[in-house]
Amino acid sequence: MLLAFALAARAQVQVDISLKRSLYILFEPILVTVTVTNLTGGELSLADSGSNKWFGLQVETADGRPIPPGGGEYVNPPVELGPQQKITRTVNITPIFPLGEFGSFRLKATVFSHQTNRFFNSPSLNFEITEGRVMWQKTVGVPDGSPGAGTLRTISLLSHRLPMSTYLYLRIQDPQAGTVFCTHQLGRFLTFGKPNVLLDEKNRVHILQNVAPKAFVYSAVGLNGEVLDRKSYNEFSSRPALRRGSDGSVVVVGGQAFDPNAPPPEQTLPSIADRPVDIPGLRKAPKPDEKRPENLLSR
Repeated sequence: MLLAFALAARAQVQVDISLKRSLYILFEPILVTVTVTNLTGGELSLADSGSNKWFGLQVETADGRPIPPGGGEYVNPPVELGPQQKITRTVNITPIFPLGEFGSFRLKATVFSHQTNRFFNSPSLNFEITEGRVMWQKTVGVPDGSPGAGTLRTISLLSHRLPMSTYLYLRIQDPQAGTVFCTHQLGRFLTFGKPNVLLDEKNRVHILQNVAPKAFVYSAVGLNGEVLDRKSYNEFSSRPALRRGSDGSVVVVGGQAFDPNAPPPEQTLPSIADRPVDIPGLRKAPKPDEKRPENLLSR
């Protein structure tokens, strides 16, 4: 009876957690999706109560060592859920927890109900943090007139092999202050070719990668991690490439730009009138030996 009561109490609030994958590179955004479902049979009020936060995440190492969040106090807005209603939120845990080391970790979401004075936990998820392979790296200065002028930036282009394909990443960090400005996933790329990388007159990085046969993606990123431009190209009449102009700017030459999210052109189905008309006198009668056999299964 005690076991049945405990299971019933735990099932009052269902907490589910999911990750898109289980393998990440260092400093990459790790997006956690948490879904809370009200199974109490009545109204459920979720709100912070004293030191108990109604929503929280817990991270620990594979050997059970807890990793406390690096941020300070936070406030969760109250939520009201009716019977069988649910709420879903996505959280990037990379800036919250100090996950600056390689290894395996466990993640769990916790919801506190002040109505029942009880915590409800999600199942644990395992994920691993590793490092990509450096394909290109350069340390440059931030020019005058730009945010952070006078400081340094280390720009790294990394490849990361996932089960189905290889992805390209761009990381920009301040080697002196230890600040990581971005670790952008630029998308898939074909490993038999190297990405084209150039810096412009303001040391902004421009990357052209081959994402599929005859398909390319161009990205321009500033020294503080801001994405300045991103376009898709195909090898229509010539192969696209990066070129530096006389003024130091970088542009894409060749290829043809296209919108990968644009709907495909509408195709009309052929009608009966579109069938070719026989030319009189060209149709020949079948020869006797060309007569269709009578013992075929399909006719």
